[in-house]
Amino acid sequence: MQTGKIGVTTENIFPIIKKFLYSDHEIFLRELVSNAVDATQKLKTLANTGDFKGELGDIKVKVSVDSEKKTLTISDRGIGMTQDEIEKYINQIALSSAEDFLEKYKDQSNAIIGHFGLGFYSSFMVSEKVEIHTRSYQDGSKAVKWTCDGTPEYQLEESQKEDRGTDIILHIDEESKEFLEEHRINQLLTKYCRFLPVEIAFGKVTEWKDGKQVDTGEDKIVNDTHPLWTQKPAELKEEDYENFYRSLYPMADDPLFNIHLNVDYPFNLTGILYFPKISKNIEIQKNKIQLYCNQVFVTDSVEGIVPEFLTMLHGVIDSPDIPLNVSRSYLQSDSNVKKISNHITKKVADRLSDIFKNEREKFEEKWDDLKIFIEYGMLTDEKFYEKAEKFALLKNVDGKYFTFEEYQKLTKENQTDKNNSLVYLYTTDLEKQHSFIEAAQAKGYDVLAMDGQFDMHFVNQLEQKFKDTRFTRVDSDIVDKLIEKGETKESKLTAAQQNHLTPVFRSQLPDKANYIVTFEALSEDEQPILITQTEFLRRMKDMQAMGGGGMNFYGGLPDSYNLVVNTNHPHVLRINEELEKEIGEEIRKIEDKIAPLANNKTDLEKANKDKKDEEVKQEDKDRIEELSKKISDLEKKKEETLSNFGTKTKLTKQLIDLALLANGMLKGEALTRFVKRSIELI
Repeated sequence: MQTGKIGVTTENIFPIIKKFLYSDHEIFLRELVSNAVDATQKLKTLANTGDFKGELGDIKVKVSVDSEKKTLTISDRGIGMTQDEIEKYINQIALSSAEDFLEKYKDQSNAIIGHFGLGFYSSFMVSEKVEIHTRSYQDGSKAVKWTCDGTPEYQLEESQKEDRGTDIILHIDEESKEFLEEHRINQLLTKYCRFLPVEIAFGKVTEWKDGKQVDTGEDKIVNDTHPLWTQKPAELKEEDYENFYRSLYPMADDPLFNIHLNVDYPFNLTGILYFPKISKNIEIQKNKIQLYCNQVFVTDSVEGIVPEFLTMLHGVIDSPDIPLNVSRSYLQSDSNVKKISNHITKKVADRLSDIFKNEREKFEEKWDDLKIFIEYGMLTDEKFYEKAEKFALLKNVDGKYFTFEEYQKLTKENQTDKNNSLVYLYTTDLEKQHSFIEAAQAKGYDVLAMDGQFDMHFVNQLEQKFKDTRFTRVDSDIVDKLIEKGETKESKLTAAQQNHLTPVFRSQLPDKANYIVTFEALSEDEQPILITQTEFLRRMKDMQAMGGGGMNFYGGLPDSYNLVVNTNHPHVLRINEELEKEIGEEIRKIEDKIAPLANNKTDLEKANKDKKDEEVKQEDKDRIEELSKKISDLEKKKEETLSNFGTKTKLTKQLIDLALLANGMLKGEALTRFVKRSIELI
């Protein structure tokens, strides 16, 4: 029997492995099963080239648990190892300087396994002792047994093993008892080894017989050795892709489309990506793409490998050109990773373009679900925007779909304003903004439905991309001002009458501070009162609510609305008539008192306007202050009189509540009172 020390320059290698890899300790099974598969694949290659002339026979990799002995065994019938190969591959850890290695990578747990040939040594994360029983495929080879208890000391001796291949026996330590449970091992094999190219056997197939499950003695194979992405697209049907998706995501809705990746130059890349159906207003799920390296599962955190906007997709990607088990920062700087990312973007864009060109009806049917991916891509990837602008669609409130070019042609004639800007009208809520949509359509305007999760950001982008074009929400102004044509209507109320009505309507507003009362000469068929919100401020607040960067200032501002009074509507004219009848004389008397005071104040201010403050006589200052106070008191009295009139006039409150109701802003007690008042007025 031979004993010795593993070839490292420090005795701290095992504590380092345990400490720095502990957070990812379950991957030991992936490493050991992958090594067993590699050994099997090498033997198959030798058989194909004629360098191995024996019978391959059963080449399954077998995993078994013995809870009594507290062992986990991974067995293969691959090429095995000779004593010299044990010395070379196991006893010598391939490092130029172990001390430098430990110092350099002590803070990078993900950078150790795989990248530095330490896959086998990951077994010591969960074991108090590891044994290797192996026999090379070469004629005349003797079986050898290697044993190590987690210190640099090992034992190497000849042993008895009739068959070629390798058994790795892990004596599981106390802290890792979970790896002696069959369901846990089955879980890990499903996660990491589900698609390995050599059959993996764990446990036995059972069948229901005589009222109980009976062991059939047949090995239970836990993996699919020929997953769909390794097969030729020409040989597959749509049904195959759908079945594979269901096997990956049993609880998910059927996908929208799939993309089969198959590249062999300038890098190797295969895989299948699916566009999942995403429900509205739920958190977008990422980490649904599984990354494989030669059919070995690596990770489902594919940021840096897959473009950001495509991390919402589902499916698998397999590439031997992506370094296994390195830090994410290394992945992002790797040249192959960047090329792969760019290729995936191009492949997705090309696939969507083909569907649009060849199956536009099908494309439109699925657009409402697809657009979240496409808009996200156009917002975050300029190259994707350039490709997608040919097939990205705009949907109007009638459910019709248009390309950017088609929609421009549709609206250019009727929706170009007096400044030669094309105005795209849109709604974010077909229900709440219905009255505004109806008014716009009555003037022959088209209205877009922009109620998606990224639509507010998308609107901003399109305004920057489209020449001489702006987007305006349909409820941001009265219909005549949404697209100004330079036309004006005559008002039936004078400026003085409008001034009198301002406090009348203000008195009945739910929150006076948040409303500005304005008057517009509209058709008498238009609504008597409209509530609008300025496009700029509302859009900034919407974006802040959706997480738009730099919008916190606007998000903190209170909501601000315009109460627009139609000066030509019969109900508004009726309120004005009642005002004149009930308090007109009283208001005129107050104004008659204000007029001479205001004139006196104006004359004094004019007389002193070119003087410095110290040059103005004190008696003039006192007189101006006295006049200002009298005017202020009279104005206050006038406003109180008008407000009191507004409070007593049920029609005033009724018209305001109707406007609030049309905007979905009348709720609770206010809504109850409105209903009662409506019954009384009827």
